[in-house]
Order: sequence, then C-alpha cells, then structure tokens
Amino acid sequence: MKKVTLAIILLCCTLSLAAQNAIRVNYKSEKPSISDFAWAYLSTEDDEDECCVDESTNALKQAWIRHRKGLPQQKNEKLTIDNKNGYILYESRYEGHVLKIEMCYWNEADGKHKLFAYNVGCYQNGTYSPGQFDGLTFYRYNNATKQMTPCNEVGFEVAYGTDDGAYVSYSLPQTGKNIVQTTWYKTGKKQDILKWNGRKFAK
Repeated sequence: MKKVTLAIILLCCTLSLAAQNAIRVNYKSEKPSISDFAWAYLSTEDDEDECCVDESTNALKQAWIRHRKGLPQQKNEKLTIDNKNGYILYESRYEGHVLKIEMCYWNEADGKHKLFAYNVGCYQNGTYSPGQFDGLTFYRYNNATKQMTPCNEVGFEVAYGTDDGAYVSYSLPQTGKNIVQTTWYKTGKKQDILKWNGRKFAK
C-alpha cells in the first residue's frame, strides 16, 4: 500500500512539474507560425515588458517588443523573421563580438506534434566564443493542447565541448530541415549534419 501511495505522489509531482514548464501557444490563424512560438516563449504572464531571466533572452525580447510596436531596432541589432520558412534570427553586434539567437520548428511525421528549438551562440571575430547563456533547447508542441513542454528526446545529446577541449556550437536551418553541429578545434573546425527524420535527429 505504501508503495502504491508513493508511486501516486511521484506521478503527481511529475505531472505538476510538467504543467509548470508547459508554455501555452496562442494564435489566430489556422495553425501557429514561428512568430507565435517565439512570442509564447518570450512572453510572461505578468507583463510583456518584464525582463527575462537572462540577458540574451531579454535582448531578443526587447527587440521583439519593438517589432510588435512597429519601432526601429537599436543600432547594431537585427531581427529577421521568416514566417514562410519557420525561422527567426536575432543578431547583436559590438566590435568583433556577435550574439546570435535562432528559433525554428519542425512538423513531426505524426501530424500531431511540432518540435520547437531555441539556440543561443556567441562569436568573437568569426570564431565561436561561448557566453554564459549559450545553449540549444527543445520544446515539443502538442496540436491538441496547444502547449509546448521541454523535450530532451531529440535523437542526440546536446554537448557544448569535447574531451580534448574543443567547443561545440549549433546552427538551426532557415531552409531545409537539418541542424549543423560545429566542433571548434584550435587547428580548425569540423561540421556534422544532424538529419531530421520526422521525429528526431541522427548523424
């Protein structure tokens, strides 16, 4: 009996955590666009002008708010919204430093889900130079519930470095469906293609 009770408690905790991490995607058209996913990810329940947890996401959020209000972007900032291809790129440049934030999504083969990705990368003079908030995260969107939740089962483990000290970065596709994984060695860089199969990625 105690084991059954414990199992129920653990299940309730798991469901509670999943609910807390769920992001509602609101949209007016027949289906959500990358802009709908982006604003759902960036917006907060309290105030759309509220700052985000980290500086990089907040920079993108403020750029997005300017876009929504029809205001020009700040100097050295660029926001590319490609709804047709389901891709967004935010770039902030200062001297030789570049912050890139990408978002995109994939339609899954079952017709019931979509996979949304959010990718942050910092570069210095054309070379990957990871910052505090760099990273690639995924969310799985459910067409029926109109919610997306964190997803780790994407076919590969997101790594940011190798055993021999090289950094690893990722590039999301504006066209096509595959992710480019780049390993930055001192002698040069190596690129691998992570191919989308309708549900996950594989080399």
